[in-house]
Amino acid sequence: METRKRNGLRVEFVQFDILRNDKKEGKRPMLDRLAKLVTKRPRLIIFIAILLIIPSIWGYLETRVNYDVLSYLPASAESVKGQDELEDIFHNAATSMLIIEGLPERDVVNLSEKIRNIDGVSEVISVRDIAGIGIPKDFLPKEAKDMFYSDTGSMMMIKYEHASAAEQTMQCIDEIRALTEKQGYLSGISVILRDLRMLMDREMPWYVILAGILAFLAMTITLESWFVPFVFLISIFLAIIYNFGTNVFLGEISYVTKAIAAILQLGVTTDYAIFLIHRYEEEKKLHHDNAEAMESAVKNAFVSLSGSSVTTIAGFGALCFMGLTLGRDVGLVMMKGVMLGVLTIVTVLPAMILVLDKPIHKWVHKIYTPNVENLSRFILKRKKRSIIIFLILILPALYIQSQTEIYYNIDKSLPQNLPSNLANNKLKEDFDMSSIHFIVMKEEVSSADMKVMIDKLEKVWGVKKVIGYERFIGPAIPDFFIPQSVKDVFKKDGRQMLMIISECKAASEEANEQIDELSRIVKYYDATGLITGEAPLTKDLMSTVNRDITITNILSAISILFIIAIVFRSFSLPFILVGCIEFAIFVNMGIPYLTGTVIPFISPMVIGAIQLGATVDYAILLTSRYHEERKIGVLPQAAMERAIHTSAKSIFTSALVFFMVTLGVACISSMEMIKSICEMLARGAVISAAVILMMLPPLLMQCDEIIKATTLSWDKK
Repeated sequence: METRKRNGLRVEFVQFDILRNDKKEGKRPMLDRLAKLVTKRPRLIIFIAILLIIPSIWGYLETRVNYDVLSYLPASAESVKGQDELEDIFHNAATSMLIIEGLPERDVVNLSEKIRNIDGVSEVISVRDIAGIGIPKDFLPKEAKDMFYSDTGSMMMIKYEHASAAEQTMQCIDEIRALTEKQGYLSGISVILRDLRMLMDREMPWYVILAGILAFLAMTITLESWFVPFVFLISIFLAIIYNFGTNVFLGEISYVTKAIAAILQLGVTTDYAIFLIHRYEEEKKLHHDNAEAMESAVKNAFVSLSGSSVTTIAGFGALCFMGLTLGRDVGLVMMKGVMLGVLTIVTVLPAMILVLDKPIHKWVHKIYTPNVENLSRFILKRKKRSIIIFLILILPALYIQSQTEIYYNIDKSLPQNLPSNLANNKLKEDFDMSSIHFIVMKEEVSSADMKVMIDKLEKVWGVKKVIGYERFIGPAIPDFFIPQSVKDVFKKDGRQMLMIISECKAASEEANEQIDELSRIVKYYDATGLITGEAPLTKDLMSTVNRDITITNILSAISILFIIAIVFRSFSLPFILVGCIEFAIFVNMGIPYLTGTVIPFISPMVIGAIQLGATVDYAILLTSRYHEERKIGVLPQAAMERAIHTSAKSIFTSALVFFMVTLGVACISSMEMIKSICEMLARGAVISAAVILMMLPPLLMQCDEIIKATTLSWDKK
């Protein structure tokens, strides 16, 4: 058993040190060789670390970024199946609407021809492609006029050869915008994704820069050396570069992962660096040579660091079981990031510390951390009241967080002054199109049944018009007059497609009810019929997310309960520790409801698992310290006071770094999804730290007898 004081240890570190006995567990030849190599050849390790930046940058540049959140929906969803048919048969999954104002019709025809010649555009459909330039507007079918003309301009439909988020489609959009300049409004999901990508490319570097500055500030406040934060940040950013470089093996990552992975990795791995240098300072008192001290520190720290990362990895691992595979994307990258962080901390960081030992110890200053001991003593004297308050607040917190409103619109999470959002608003105002649904069904459905079905579809509340081949062409234009390319828009390879213009906005309750009714009508005439489009896809997104929130929260809690049970060899402690963090999560999730804030769907999906995995460490650290004192016979009151004295600084440092790096991104991001996640993570770190320092101590003391009865070797006999 090890009882030396260790300021700055992270949560599990002490406990894992208590559980092991280096003399009894035997040698670890691989670890021993690694520690010796790092300490005997530190400059070689640094040189190799720098060389690894080159393939990592190549891997980063070669990793595709997916900006289409809807593409992560499960393949079993009917809207996804319909989307696949639209893409495979009609090449209609990526479609834009272009509104033109202030151009004569002949110039509009010329423009459509130029757009058609753009590489990657499969078809441009305008009313003149059907009727020709010679037929007067008044003689056109009503459905065609209503769809393609407004009081201020005209519209054309543009179909792309590739998927919505494909690189070729993005290039097409840039070229179309260059042709139309200020006279065109280009809308559609592909255009939104293009604007999202441009926004990400502009803001992403500032996320990392600001996070680095704020992390440096936080570490400067809480660490004694002015130079140490530089060393820490270099080693951690190397791990981040390696993580992003190895994403090439995953093929692609989501833009959400790209935006938050570096920030999360910085926040959760900084503590590992703090622990290593504190362990090194302890070992220096026992060794005459710095290299020997670092070798011992690396060997002893590796077991603790690998153990410490388990709860964080478990939290991210729970995201991999989501039906929306965006969670798996975030989870895999972050699990890999934590492991690479640990590996870098025990190899590159020790080498840098040995090389820079003199400036690290030369530039020192007074640390600035709050003294929470008086507050803790005040709470411990009133521990029964504190527990009653805790128990009273749990149910209201649980209820309030369940009432927090969530929105699912992708465009709502982006600045409203983006060109794509302006175009979508224009489409709504001039053509009364809030959303467009697509129906894919058998071509052999008779014309009579199609007519009856379309009549029923048009009577559904919120449906403005239904556009099919017969309705679109109308009786005034002979079938032989219609180009085959236009026919292929609606009928091809034994399937036919209908377009439904709806006044209901995607993700609204009215749109979901409308989709259910439309689907019921279509299924009556064709059991294989599918309805898709932004609104149906968003409807499936809503049901998938609601299920995933429950699954990830349960899985993360169960996995961490299991880990804590093994670490402490206890039945009761896991429930006490996880219960405290879950309460902090409830409070965090309930604040948007109290402030009247509607949050994007991505936030509740990931916050619970990440906050639990990243901050349960605070609870384990305090409990480990308390356990250490109880094992040597110290009575509960004194044991808890000592535990708070030795762990409060570590908890404060960890929470401060996590808070500042995530808050910085929340302050500058104009993307609501990224802003919301980072804001809630920043707030969650503070709430978790406060709950652990104020609620957990009285709970542990009051439950000491229960813990003793359900834990192996809890106190000294």
